[in-house]
Amino acid sequence: MSIVNVIALSAAGDDNYRIERSLRFNSPDTAYLNRTPAIAGNRRTWTWSGWVKRSALGTTQRLFNAYSGDENNTTEVGFDPSDRIVFSEVISGTQGNGFYGITSAVFRDVSAWYHIVYAVDTTQSTAAAALKVYVNGVQQTLGTSSYGGGANHNTFVNNTNVHRIGQTAPPNSGYFDGYLTEVNFIDGQALTPSSFGETNPVTGVWGPKRYAGTYGTNGFYLKFADNSNTTAATLGKDSSGNGNNWTPNNFSVTAGVGNDSFIDVPTPYADGGNGRGNYPTWNPLNAVQSQLVEGNLWSQATGSSTNVVTTFPTPRTGKWYAEIPLGVSPNINWPMNMGISDGIGGNTFCRLYTDWSAFAIFKSLNGTTSNVTPSGSFPANSDILKIAYDADNGRIWLGLNANWYGNSGSLTGNPSTGTDPTLSGATAKEMYPNHCNAGGPAQQAYLNCGQRPFAYTPPTDFLALNTQNLPEPSIKKPSSYMDAKLYTGTGASRSITGLGFSPDLVWTKARSSAESHRIYDTARGATLSLFSNLTSAQSTESQSLTAFNSDGFTLGTGAPNTSSVTYIAWCWDESATPGFDIVTYTGNGTNRTIAHSLGVAPKFIITKSRTTADDWFCYHDAIGNTKYILLDSTAASTTSSTIWNNTSPTSSTFSLGTSGGANRNVDNFVAYCFSEVAGFSKFGSYTGNGSADGPFVHCGFRPRWVMFKRSDSTGSWFLEDSARGTYNVMGPELYANLSDAETTVSRLDFLSNGFKMRAGNAGDNASGGTYIFAAFAESPFKYSLAR
Repeated sequence: MSIVNVIALSAAGDDNYRIERSLRFNSPDTAYLNRTPAIAGNRRTWTWSGWVKRSALGTTQRLFNAYSGDENNTTEVGFDPSDRIVFSEVISGTQGNGFYGITSAVFRDVSAWYHIVYAVDTTQSTAAAALKVYVNGVQQTLGTSSYGGGANHNTFVNNTNVHRIGQTAPPNSGYFDGYLTEVNFIDGQALTPSSFGETNPVTGVWGPKRYAGTYGTNGFYLKFADNSNTTAATLGKDSSGNGNNWTPNNFSVTAGVGNDSFIDVPTPYADGGNGRGNYPTWNPLNAVQSQLVEGNLWSQATGSSTNVVTTFPTPRTGKWYAEIPLGVSPNINWPMNMGISDGIGGNTFCRLYTDWSAFAIFKSLNGTTSNVTPSGSFPANSDILKIAYDADNGRIWLGLNANWYGNSGSLTGNPSTGTDPTLSGATAKEMYPNHCNAGGPAQQAYLNCGQRPFAYTPPTDFLALNTQNLPEPSIKKPSSYMDAKLYTGTGASRSITGLGFSPDLVWTKARSSAESHRIYDTARGATLSLFSNLTSAQSTESQSLTAFNSDGFTLGTGAPNTSSVTYIAWCWDESATPGFDIVTYTGNGTNRTIAHSLGVAPKFIITKSRTTADDWFCYHDAIGNTKYILLDSTAASTTSSTIWNNTSPTSSTFSLGTSGGANRNVDNFVAYCFSEVAGFSKFGSYTGNGSADGPFVHCGFRPRWVMFKRSDSTGSWFLEDSARGTYNVMGPELYANLSDAETTVSRLDFLSNGFKMRAGNAGDNASGGTYIFAAFAESPFKYSLAR
C-alpha cells in the first residue's frame, strides 16, 4: 500500500505539480480504509476524484462506498466485472430503488494511470444531469443508467454511516486491487475535472494539478504522504485541513515485498534516487498460466507453461537494472526460470533456471541457445535475482544476492565496469523482466523495478525502469505530425482546419456510405485522387481535395465532401522527424534503387502506379524483402524476387526488381515510405491465438491509428483510429481494400502502450495466424495515461 505526497513547486502547478507516492491495495491482504463521519454533510451533491492504476481485471472492484448496515443500503463507485466504471446505489435491497450508471466504455489498461472523477448532484431532474463520470478529463457516455431514487433523494455518502475506500459493502466484502493516489472528495459541490487536472500544452496529455477550492464538511484530501506508520494520523491523514482522517486496515509500510508504499505515480520527475513515475508491473494482458497479485508485482506459476513479462520493456538504449526476489526456495516441486527476455516466446533471453537439483543459466541470442552451470550457492527463498542490461553495448548480467555471473557462470561479472557479461550481443533490443516455467507450478517471483527500495545498490550508471527514466521522445505531441480528422460533408466548397500542421498526405474515407478511399499528397498535387480499394490509375477530380493548407485542407463540391455523409481524414506530415517520405519516380523495368530522404531504412513502403491500372504493392519489414502484399486485396503475402529484388531498404534507398507492379517501364509511380520512430510509429507483426484474450502488441505509445492484416492467409486490411473509436472496446472499423461504409465490430482495445486483440476472428486473431500492422501514436508511453 503506498503513499502519495503531492508537492506544488510553483503557483502554476501543471508541469511542476509532483505526486510523490501511491498506496497499493492487495485483495488477499483485505486492505481498505474506513471512516464514519461524526455529522452528516451534503448527501445530494458531492465529487470524488482520484488517480487509479488497476491490477485485477474482470472482478467487482470498489474505489469508494458508503453503506448503512450492509450491501442492501449502499452507494458505491468503482468497476464492475465487465471492467466498466459504475456508480451503484441500492436502497432496501433493490438497485432499482436507487440511482446507478454504467459506462459504455471498458477500462482494462493496467500499464498506466487513470484519472477518474464522479460528480453527483441529485438536485437535478434527470439521471444524465445528476451523475457525470469523467476519465482523463473526458466525460463518459453512460450506456446504462437509472434514476430510481428520483430528484433530491439522499445518497448514503456524507451520512453518519460507514464509508470505505477499497472495499465493497458487507457481507460480500470484495477488495480493490491496484494503486490509488491524489484522492480528493468534495462535500457539497459537483465539479468538473478541471478542478483537479489540466491538459499539458507540450504533450497534449491530461495531468493532475492541485485542487484550490473548498472541501465542505466531510471533504478530504488523501495524499498517503506519511508512511512512517499505518495509522489514521499518518498513512490515512487528511490533508484538506478538515482533519477527516481515514483508518488504514491491513496495509504495511515495512521494508520488503509486503511494503505497500510506492513511488509509482502519474507524475514523472527526478528525485535523486530511482526516479518517480509510472513503473512496470507483471502484465496480466501478456501472461500465460500466471496468477498475479500484490499490485501485479507477485507472479505465481499455475502450470508448466507459465510465461509473463512486464507491462513495458527497457528502451533500446541506456543501462537498466531490476530485481526479482524469490518467493519460494527452488527445489524438486518448485522449479525456477526467470530473468530477462525480448518478449513472451522471444528468441533472446538470459534466465536463471533450477529444477530438481539442477542449477543453470539458460541463454539465447537471436535463437541460438546455450546454457552454463553457475558458481556459488543454490538459490533459496528470499534470495534476490539481479538483472542488469546495457542496451547500448548488448550486454546482460544476471546476479544472485551480492554476486554477478559472468559468461561461463563464474562469479566474475561486473556491470559497473562492463566486464564479463552473462550474455553478449543483445544490442539495441527492447527487453522485459520475465518469469516463466518449465516444470511444476507454484514458483513465485516478486518484481521490483525500483518502485520500492532495491535490496542492492544498482551498478554504476544503471537506472530503474520507469517513465521518468525513459528517453525523451523526439516527438512529444504526435498530433503535430499525424492526426485523424472527423467531418461531415456539405456538398459546398469548404476548408477542414485544426490539424496543427500542414498535411502532405491526406487519406479520406466516407464512414456513413459506401464510397472509395481517396488519397492525396503534395508530391502529386491537389485534385489528383488515388483509391486504396481500387487498382485504378490516378484520376483528376477537380471538385475533390482542392488545396493543402497550413492546418488542414480545402474540399470542393464533390467526394470526399458529399452532402450529409460523415468522413474521416487521416493526415501525415512529410519529413524525417516523423519518419515519412513521399517519393515519385518513373519505372524502367530493370533492377534498380530509388532514393529516399528518411536517413534510416523504411519499415513500410506503399507503392502505386499513377499511370496504369494495377495493384498497390507494399513492402513490410515483418514479411521481408522476398515478399510483397497488396493494399487493395485480401490476398496473403506473395513470394517474388521481381518486386523488391530480394533486397531490404537502406538508410538512403529502397530496391525495385523488374516487375511492372512497382517498376513498369515509363509508368509514373508514387511511394509512401515510413520508418519507425520510437514513441510515434511502429511496424511489426503478431501471432493470433484464436481467443477473446488475444495477443498484446507493445508499441511504446498509446495508438491514434492502427492498420493490420493477416499476411499468411486471406483477409482484409482493418483500419482503426481513436477519433472514431473513442473508447474500448474499439468498434467502428473501415477496410483499406473495400469501399464499404463503416461497420461496428469489437476487435481490439487501444492501450497506453499498444493494443490487445479482443476477438478470435480469422481476419484479426486466428490461432497461429500471422498478422502485420502499422501504427501511429496519440501519445508516447512516457506521457501516456491508461485508456
